[in-house]
This record gives sequence, structure tokens and C-alpha cells, in this order.
Amino acid sequence: MAQKLRPLHDRVLIKRVESETTTKGGIIIPENAKEKPLEGEVVATGTGRILDDGSVRALQVKAGDRVLFSKYSETEVKIGGDTMLLLREDDLLGIIEK
Repeated sequence: MAQKLRPLHDRVLIKRVESETTTKGGIIIPENAKEKPLEGEVVATGTGRILDDGSVRALQVKAGDRVLFSKYSETEVKIGGDTMLLLREDDLLGIIEK
């Protein structure tokens, strides 16, 4: 059975991009020396942020966007064997344009 997760309100579900395994010079980086990348792809978004007056402000990101996010701001969740990240839109630093 496939599991799905739909984020609520201003939360965003992100799949972290794979980090490089070798440097530009060809040196192989061991697993324990790698830093987790702070970059990922938006998989799903909530409906928007609820403002003080009760209105809803739509999110600026959408599924498929590549984003940068703050260190230590994510919550890891396992969905069907995959590790995903759940963040608030405020924790996103920017959208990477292609």
C-alpha cells in the first residue's frame, strides 16, 4: 500500500537531493564525512498560511520547485521507505531557478 502525505497550512514536503560522492578533483568522499545537502525538491505543499484576520495566503512554492532551506529546520518523516523532510515555508531560503 502506497502512503501519501499532504502537508497542512504553510508546510512543505521536500525530498532532499543526493549529495556528491566525489569532488571535482576525483577524490571520493566517505559517507561519514558528507554533509547533508540543504537543497531539495518540493513534493507537496499545504493550502497556505492562515493570517491573523483568518484569510489564507497562498504559498510561493509549488511541487517540482528546487529550493534551499535552513539547517536544523526540517522534520524528517519516512513515507513508504523514502525519507522526506517537512518544513514551514518560512524556513525556505529561496527557489533555485534553472
